[in-house]
Amino acid sequence: MKHSIVTTEEDIIQTAKTAEEVWREYYTPLLGDAQVSYMVENFQSAKAIAKQIEEGYTYYLLKDGAEVVGYVGICPKDEYLFLSKLYVRKEARGKGFASKALALVKEAAKDMGLSRIQLTVNKGNSGSISVYKHWGFVTVDSVVTDIGCGFVMDDYVMELVLNT
Repeated sequence: MKHSIVTTEEDIIQTAKTAEEVWREYYTPLLGDAQVSYMVENFQSAKAIAKQIEEGYTYYLLKDGAEVVGYVGICPKDEYLFLSKLYVRKEARGKGFASKALALVKEAAKDMGLSRIQLTVNKGNSGSISVYKHWGFVTVDSVVTDIGCGFVMDDYVMELVLNT
């Protein structure tokens, strides 16, 4: 797997396209079409991704050769690295791309002098929760976040302490 940091408008548009594809396929059965549409527009559109980059997020496109297979979004916080997004396209799942992406995130955390990675995961997303547990993440909190328009995110906060 290769990766590249999302910096250009073209990269941002590609990330947003990948986001919409993954979110509609994976999350519609879990959250429903209305909430997925709202979240894609407000958190995963090209405009939203560009704004997040301006606010300190780093996005990576994950590639198998020239083909984009997924993306990652991270943001350093005071005491940990927030893993905001780690998504792999359906046809690329089960091929080790997510594990390689996590290695990239761990390296970024260490480079930033951070010894913990935190993420939020929907409580109904049992597949991803299992993967995160397999990787050594533990649940440290449970949060319900109002994201507007009557929608909420009902998540677990999971954390991985890195070996230093």
